[in-house]
Amino acid sequence: MDLGIKDKTAIVCAASKGLGFGCAEGLAKAGVNLIICARTDGPLQEAANKLRAHGVDVTAIACDITTDEGRALVLDAATHVDILVTNAGGPPPGHWSDWERDDFIKAMDANMLAPIALIKAVLPGMIDAKWGRIVNITSLYVKGPSANLGLSNTARTGLTGYVAGTSRDVAKHGVAMNNLLPGIHATDRAVSLDTGLAAAQNITLAEAKTQRSANIPAMRYGEPSEFGATCAFMCSQHAGFMIGQNILLDGGFIGCTI
Repeated sequence: MDLGIKDKTAIVCAASKGLGFGCAEGLAKAGVNLIICARTDGPLQEAANKLRAHGVDVTAIACDITTDEGRALVLDAATHVDILVTNAGGPPPGHWSDWERDDFIKAMDANMLAPIALIKAVLPGMIDAKWGRIVNITSLYVKGPSANLGLSNTARTGLTGYVAGTSRDVAKHGVAMNNLLPGIHATDRAVSLDTGLAAAQNITLAEAKTQRSANIPAMRYGEPSEFGATCAFMCSQHAGFMIGQNILLDGGFIGCTI
């Protein structure tokens, strides 16, 4: 399928590896020129070189996108942004009794306020152009909160509420904004969690992966490439009627009807 976005320009955050890279690669395969960022320059430049193999222009900026300075560097690199994919690592797990105000502020800065700042920065240009796509990578736990992820639940649900209202306000200008909610995918994060489970239960890494996969109806982890392909479709010309939605990509893990 021709996604109809060849030669458009996208900002993709946290794109040096994992789901961010999957999204950047999905867009690159569709002919989208990229501005990518991540905190560590070495892996970011390696990712940029892989993406350039698809014949697109790639600008790589090492920065912390959760800071004003980082966002300024990324936004200044673009003359116009057609597509924005926001993404940032989640706050650490814990227990409700341990979290204080500063913990919540830090989580909201990274996982709610930073994406909102990027959205506000790119929306005027998209509105003027009468076309734009915004995809926010959040979490499956927006649909089914986890007790030990209260910081993430709070911040990402706040972003979800903002998107729900704002997306419907800007839809009339040809801007489609939605959220993409990942479950477990075959990334470094999954390997880290598998390793922790293997050590705790004195089992092999493969056994830990099998154990965790058994909780997923699809009986496997997702692949970053299929996550990226879904993201690319949500950024395509075909997704203009998809407004303010929360799209689960979790292999059926969250048992909900909406």
